[in-house]
Amino acid sequence: MKEILKAIEEKDVEKVRRLLYYRVDELSDEELREVLEKAEKLALEKGDWELYKLVLYYYHEILNEDRISEFEKLAEESEDFEPKFHLADLYYLIGDLEKSLELFRALLEEEVAKGNIEHAARIYYSMAMIHEELQEYEKALQLIEKARELYEKLGDEKELLRIEIHRGYITFEAGDTYRGKAIIAGVLPKILNENELLVEAHLSFEEIFEEDENYEAALQECLYALIRAKGTDYEDIAFSSLMDVLWQLFLEDDFETVYLNIDMFIEAFPDLRDFFEAVKVLALFKDGKAEEEEVKKSVEKVKDPRLLEMLELLGEAEL
Repeated sequence: MKEILKAIEEKDVEKVRRLLYYRVDELSDEELREVLEKAEKLALEKGDWELYKLVLYYYHEILNEDRISEFEKLAEESEDFEPKFHLADLYYLIGDLEKSLELFRALLEEEVAKGNIEHAARIYYSMAMIHEELQEYEKALQLIEKARELYEKLGDEKELLRIEIHRGYITFEAGDTYRGKAIIAGVLPKILNENELLVEAHLSFEEIFEEDENYEAALQECLYALIRAKGTDYEDIAFSSLMDVLWQLFLEDDFETVYLNIDMFIEAFPDLRDFFEAVKVLALFKDGKAEEEEVKKSVEKVKDPRLLEMLELLGEAEL
């Protein structure tokens, strides 16, 4: 919490967003309220609508306080694109997809009339994500294509590559697994120096392999993603994906796949060696190949409360 409050005091909006996103689970409700109150003031002072959206999202989802009407009033009074865009995105985040689409469509009409290609591209991409969430994959692909055409006009190569990764994943969701994998694979040679895009690509592969119950391949993709995510904002996302795969393996009592593959992570991430070794011993214990005392000794070496909580969850996964 001290780190977040310091970032707020220093008015480092980007750092506040990042810390709030990744550390919110560490805060009690009382601590979160204090942080949100200060972050809200900073967001409004700096006109940072992305931070403001995040603040209102946590008010809504964690503290059960609906502050969206305040955002609506601000967006209505503003002539700017950003507050309107992030208001529509906030509705997407809280699960009101129809309201989000309604706002995005109205905003798209405004931006197209103004000839603002970049804003229109962002809206098309956001609308594609909503239709993907609604499992309307063909519509999502149509909107992805519209976004792609506009980013081509803008010459924004990085966004084009990001869109192509997402297009591949939606193609998989639409039922064409092999074509989806091929689309993502076609992007890989072009992003060898773009760690964030590589993480997105590998995590897309991970989800494809997990859906196919090819857990060894899914773990391999998690390894690649974690290596590329090291030191970036994507590190927690990649780690969460790994935990999802491990959780699924424990749920299915497939402990062997865990303890045969976890050495990859032990060797690749020496700073997390104690945690991954504890995961291995826990899997061996669940498979009848280790004693309870070995588990206790291994878990005692793990000091991070968040990692200990994850071990506890894995231990209870089959219940």
